[in-house]
Amino acid sequence: MNIGIVCYPTYGGSGVVATELGMALAKKGHKVHFITYAAPARLDIFQPNVYYHEVSFQNYTLFEYPPYETALASNIVDVVKYQKLDIVHVHYAIPHASAAYIAKQILKEEGIDLKVVTTLHGTDITLVGKLPAYTPVVAFSINKSDVVTTVSESLKKDTFENFNITNEIEVIPNFIDFTRFTKEDKDHFKKAIAPNGEKILIHVSNFRKVKRVADVVCTFEKIIEGGLKAKLLLVGDGPERVNIEQMSRDCSLCDNVTFLGKQEKIEELLAVADIFLMPSESESFGLAALEAMACEVPVISSNAGGIPEINIHGETGFLSNIGDVEDMAKNAILLLKDEEKLAKFKENALKQAKKFKIDAILPIYENSYKKALAKK
Repeated sequence: MNIGIVCYPTYGGSGVVATELGMALAKKGHKVHFITYAAPARLDIFQPNVYYHEVSFQNYTLFEYPPYETALASNIVDVVKYQKLDIVHVHYAIPHASAAYIAKQILKEEGIDLKVVTTLHGTDITLVGKLPAYTPVVAFSINKSDVVTTVSESLKKDTFENFNITNEIEVIPNFIDFTRFTKEDKDHFKKAIAPNGEKILIHVSNFRKVKRVADVVCTFEKIIEGGLKAKLLLVGDGPERVNIEQMSRDCSLCDNVTFLGKQEKIEELLAVADIFLMPSESESFGLAALEAMACEVPVISSNAGGIPEINIHGETGFLSNIGDVEDMAKNAILLLKDEEKLAKFKENALKQAKKFKIDAILPIYENSYKKALAKK
């Protein structure tokens, strides 16, 4: 198939999933065309059958905000016509699904029946999409898509609860590429971070309020107060970083907390970690947690959204109510003080992650494309 993929090119989950999916499809022989305003973050190596089309849009003094959705729709039309795409797969409802619908109608006038698959990822439904300014367009675009998928049962439920949806929705979970995310021997790196054998905890996010990074610091502070020698790695960047840095200073944790910013080789950091912390207020799936589990790192998390669908309480990690840092710290200490239990949880985490191998999920997406193409 000749497939167009529209996504955000950032480090967020939807862009990561879209890029990994596209590269996997290309390896199977499909031609994949990424259509977005910048090269996706994980599209960092040359690969046959992968093409990138930059969405260009001109600013004009009349526009306070350049009309990206219009430019995107025009670019989709252009790529479909001249690259002869069979299908376009849009990730994230806003504004990709509506732009694809506009492109579909333009191409229809020219005798081209463009098929559109829309994948909903999370905040496009649970946060931004619910705003009155966007709700009617989001619902309309979802209903007009040929196939709609979500990444978890939790997000599917939220979509039906928050919008007037008449279309079917299929759950296709996120996935892991085990050629990348696997535990490797990084003892030299571990000794550099924890020279005295301290336990290493890690958190990876875009430092937005919804990720509750302050809860990570509070949990870690209680772990230290519990008598454990530990280090905390904070990976990522975003609007809350300055506040979290100040918080770590106020809690006298500077010697134990390291801010690493955005990192390309997340798997190398996960390889040295003992616990992954994810106290999010909202997670449609929890891809970062799954990546940690693939690297044999148990997860201490909230029970938000789709996280319980991957992190099994008492087996691969522990679930706590949102904001319950006391419980998260207690669970982390329970694991970190018992080497035998920690080893078992690491084993369970890997076993659970293997259920989400990309080789198992990729055919489900291919079938969704075939389903869309078969629609009249």
